[in-house]
Amino acid sequence: MSLTAPRRSALADQVISQLRQQITSGEWPVGSRIPTEPELVEQLGVARNTVREAIRALAHNGLLDIRQGSGTYVAATSELAGVMHRRFADADPRDVAELRSTLEAAAARLAARRRTEQELRQLTTLLGRREAAWSAGEVDRFVEADATFHMAVVQASHNEVLTALYADLGTVVRAFLRGEVGDELRPEDHVDHARLVDAIRASDAEAAAAEAGSYALLCRGLAPPVGA
Repeated sequence: MSLTAPRRSALADQVISQLRQQITSGEWPVGSRIPTEPELVEQLGVARNTVREAIRALAHNGLLDIRQGSGTYVAATSELAGVMHRRFADADPRDVAELRSTLEAAAARLAARRRTEQELRQLTTLLGRREAAWSAGEVDRFVEADATFHMAVVQASHNEVLTALYADLGTVVRAFLRGEVGDELRPEDHVDHARLVDAIRASDAEAAAAEAGSYALLCRGLAPPVGA
């Protein structure tokens, strides 16, 4: 689709908007490399300088990561996510764990009260994928499955602000979870999430909150298992 405009600044804004849409829609997932500059020039029908200006702007906002000699990669799905990723990249893991615990407990409490039957089925499916990834010993697959499961719990809270905030924190959460897991999935580190799904299914808000709130802290050795 060709973009034309009499003023370059206006045209750059159009390109920025179009590239941002590719990112926020998930067409370009976090971690993926976007098309090269010449490819974008051809796809968008604009000058190389306009594409370069748009990419620099999105990199400044934290959505893109320009790596010399490698290409340009998606760093975050929103400006806020990009800011969080930069701001918390060197944060104390304990602080991140406590923030996760707070948000996930609040979301699980609401999910137990508001979840739909379709969402409950989705949680059961995602839990199965998480366990399958663990059993297979596939670290990256497990990290992604675990993050997707927790995101689904938050979405079941039906609180749009909480969901958006947690989604924007997702890059930080994945990075810290990947660091916690390491290069090997060890049996002694496994944390069963079946009780969380059971609590949400039973509409037991407090049990769901206690269960979800313990997971991030358990990874850091900051709390005993629920019911221990």
